Amino acid sequence: MTLAQSLLGFTALAAVVAVTPGLDTVLVLRQALRAGRRTAFAAAAGIGLGALLWGIAAAAGIAALFVASEVAYSVLRWAGVAFLAYLAWSYLRAAVRGDVTHADLASGAVDSAREAFVKGLLTDLLNPKMAVFYLTVLPLFLPAGIPPVLAGAVLAGVHVLVAFAWFTVVILGAHAVRGFLTSRRGARVIDGAAGTAMLGFGLVLGLER
Repeated sequence: MTLAQSLLGFTALAAVVAVTPGLDTVLVLRQALRAGRRTAFAAAAGIGLGALLWGIAAAAGIAALFVASEVAYSVLRWAGVAFLAYLAWSYLRAAVRGDVTHADLASGAVDSAREAFVKGLLTDLLNPKMAVFYLTVLPLFLPAGIPPVLAGAVLAGVHVLVAFAWFTVVILGAHAVRGFLTSRRGARVIDGAAGTAMLGFGLVLGLER
């Protein structure tokens, strides 16, 4: 497979993966609706960095350790479950309390850009399915004549760019309707929906075998 064929094929796959509703989209959408564009883009940047690190780790063979070792995979999986449970708890608590979007950051209802970045990063780094995805997909698209680690980094970078383009659409779309949802009731609906989604993702990950 040539480099051009590899990039074209992987870009098409990355586009399908990016627009498929999932954990990352929920996190970015919640940040866009509750905290604004800057914080949402910070979350997207954290997600992108996490995906890039997993891509490089998969190409270098490091990610294979998490898949091959039952103990390592379980540790990573339960760390991910714990993190999703924390997000679900914080969002559902905000929904019950009815924190408004202009509340003080100390209330926990709205993240700062740094907090959003860290949450985005951990969302991907603590997701063992990212390791499985890259280990399964990358070998199919590695071009001939290029070191695997470099090729993996390039393909993961393509995935990040495609995902960031999709997140931009999500963030700008959310910003267009954010004014309608800045009421106390709207904020509670957003937090409740995001918390329920995070809880669902955590349960699926925890029950996975």
